[in-house]
Amino acid sequence: MLKPIISADSHITEPPGTYVDRIVKKYKDTAPHIVRDDKKGDLFIVEGLKQPIPMGLVAAAGKKAEELQTFGVKFEELHRGGWDPHARLADQERDGVAAEVLYPTVGMTLCNHPDFDYKKACFDAYNEWIAEYCSAYPHRLIGQGQTAMRSVDEGIADLRKMKALGLKGVMMPGNPAVADYDDPLYDAFYQAAIDLQMPLSFHILTSKSDTGAGRRGPKMNAFLSIIRGCQDIMGTFILGGAFERNPKLKIVCVEADAGWAPHYMYRMDHAYDRHRYWLTASPLSKMPSAYFREHIYLTFQDDWVAFKMKDMCNPRRLLWANDFPHSDSTWPDSQAVLAKHTTHLTEEEKNWILHDNVAELYQLAI
Repeated sequence: MLKPIISADSHITEPPGTYVDRIVKKYKDTAPHIVRDDKKGDLFIVEGLKQPIPMGLVAAAGKKAEELQTFGVKFEELHRGGWDPHARLADQERDGVAAEVLYPTVGMTLCNHPDFDYKKACFDAYNEWIAEYCSAYPHRLIGQGQTAMRSVDEGIADLRKMKALGLKGVMMPGNPAVADYDDPLYDAFYQAAIDLQMPLSFHILTSKSDTGAGRRGPKMNAFLSIIRGCQDIMGTFILGGAFERNPKLKIVCVEADAGWAPHYMYRMDHAYDRHRYWLTASPLSKMPSAYFREHIYLTFQDDWVAFKMKDMCNPRRLLWANDFPHSDSTWPDSQAVLAKHTTHLTEEEKNWILHDNVAELYQLAI
């Protein structure tokens, strides 16, 4: 018997009051908020960002490809489960999913906000909202908090606050305020995450390199490059020695697919074996691929290649997801997709990728 399916990466849709109702007084007048444009539909306006966030793709799950549009959508037309936890259960039932690990939507863009103080205020407000949302069904709605990472000490304090709120992990900004994530100064933060059992996640589109600046070719070409930010972060952790110094640290590479991982591991091993005497990297006691296989979890939706390459990865680190309600979601057809893509897997392997791996990572009793 297959175990209940858990989506390792799903999203909420921040309602209009998410930030303005909870943010500290200093930012009350500039908090992210929704405005309605007669031509462009509803837009999330974020002070300090050049472009508003349109609603067209943030909850387009289930739409046909020819129906997808960036603008012209109103908030009330979006999937209600994005902000109503009671409606969310019906969405899960329709897709055959027993629980979801939940990430933000507007919060992804906020990760690249240039003002770290503003970002901190927004994330604190969001953490309160997502905790309230998940508290309705804590066994089925698995919330991830956010931290601005202005400093190590503040990051540790944020972890403790999120833990107290009942959140199960934290989505990290792709770029911290000080140094980079391979710097030993972050080891105290990593140890706190280990001790608090709060896995760290890095989602696509949350790094400076994900903004599309310098894009070449048609717009669609940029879609193919959005996993690069996550790959760079994985390489930074491995080659920078973060896992060497913190052997119990686990991180999650979110929505960047997984089919590329075998070649990426090979490429890192080749670089370390052949070029480590003239290219800088931290001293490692194992080959880079060994750290990747043990420390990094990978989420993916309809990555058929990931299922085919499972034996060249670590099948205990693969996490399936439905990405509901975003435009790239497999909802409401996830069961049909999985029936096709997992046909060659054993029952044990299916349970690992669809349930066990994510349940063990977040200590879920489902």
